[in-house]
Amino acid sequence: MADNFVKGTKDAPKSVAKSTPKKNTRNFELNKTWGSIRDYLTSVYNELKKVHWPDRRTLVAYTIVVLIAVAIISGLLYLYDVILGLLLGLIL
Repeated sequence: MADNFVKGTKDAPKSVAKSTPKKNTRNFELNKTWGSIRDYLTSVYNELKKVHWPDRRTLVAYTIVVLIAVAIISGLLYLYDVILGLLLGLIL
């Protein structure tokens, strides 16, 4: 019984791979990527058209307010740093 067994044979037929021409998927993915970027930039442009931009006088006023706030906070942080440095110098 073992003599009749042939190694490597199967009862089921082997499936043959279909040879279909490959699409150029790289070009498709590249076009899809550039299309997505174009759509994004178009929507950004459309949203920026809806923005109410301040006039020059208001912009200068807000800029001055921000610069003053940054200067005050920087000064406070400097004072805290100096005070804590002196306290640590006394402790150590």
